[in-house]
This record gives sequence, C-alpha cells and structure tokens, in this order.
Amino acid sequence: MLKTASPTALTPSGHAEGVSNDEFRAAMSRLAAGVVLVTAQEPPLDPDDPDAPGMEDVGMTATAFMSVSLDPPLVLVSLREGSRMDDLLAEQPLWAVSVLAESQRHVAGRFSMRGRISDRLLFEDIPYVRGEVSGAPLMGGALATLECRTEQRVPAGDHTLVIGRVLAARMPGAEGGPLMYFRGRYRQLG
Repeated sequence: MLKTASPTALTPSGHAEGVSNDEFRAAMSRLAAGVVLVTAQEPPLDPDDPDAPGMEDVGMTATAFMSVSLDPPLVLVSLREGSRMDDLLAEQPLWAVSVLAESQRHVAGRFSMRGRISDRLLFEDIPYVRGEVSGAPLMGGALATLECRTEQRVPAGDHTLVIGRVLAARMPGAEGGPLMYFRGRYRQLG
C-alpha cells in the first residue's frame, strides 16, 4: 500500500508540506494592507543615574495592524518576536499608532530600514506631537492617531500579537488617502 502525505502533515520547519517561506510570503504579498507607525517611549536604562538620558522615542513601521473590538475599543499589532518594539512593549504598556497618509511614504521607509540609525535621529526632522495619554510621538499629517495600553500579548509563531485598548483616538484632519503596502511596495489607492 502506497502512503501519501496528509494535507496537514508538517515539515520540521513547521510549514505544511509544499508551503515554503517564499511561497507563503509571495501569497501574502497579494493582500493589500494599510501602513501605520507604532511608537512608544523607552524608559531610561538606569533611572537612578541623574546623568542618564531621559525617555527615548522608539518607532517602527507595521502593516499587520487591525481593529479587534468596538466595545471595548481594541486594536492588534503583530510584532516580530525579539524585535526592539516587541521587547519594549513587553515592559512599557503605553504605545501609540499613527495611520499614515499616502504622502508619508518617506516616514514608513525610514522606520522600516534594517540596520538603521538611532531612533532619536529618525524622529529628528519629522513633525509630531506627543500623545497626552501615552507620551508617545503622534505623526503630524497622519490620517488618524490612537493611543493604547497593552491588554494582552499572544505568542504566535515568530511574532507576538499585541492587543491594546484604545485610550484616545484623533483624526487630525490630514487630506488624501491612506498609504498602502502591496506586493512588497508602498502604494496609493487609485
């Protein structure tokens, strides 16, 4: 009797047979996603040292962001496990999201670079206001901003799903459409 692989058989990497990283990545690149900037403040490394630098702003571009619930208002962002933002939000419960406008492609690119310069320099010439609730930077020109408090962290493969309660939401009045990510590139609607 000839045995065939079950459609749900898994390889040692955890993938179903016949699904490679490249195939999965290519299939998911066909799903258009909005682009957001997730921001938070990193507390000083040594709070007892009067000469230590104060809070530092941290930011990262994300496309895996969604609304979870209306009552209570919850959102979810997916963070690569062990990334700086994942580590920070494990310690810091307050964070913010700026929904980027199509004119903010440069912001998205700047905060998604690998091997990038310090976050302090990334924020240097970008207009933002500080969130009243989170203290995190909220991008000027964003279509919407949300300030959140982490409610739950869920390990999911090589990512952490961070569910946050929305504590403040604003629509600063930016014109234009959303910045989108599709097939590995930033795009505009239309």
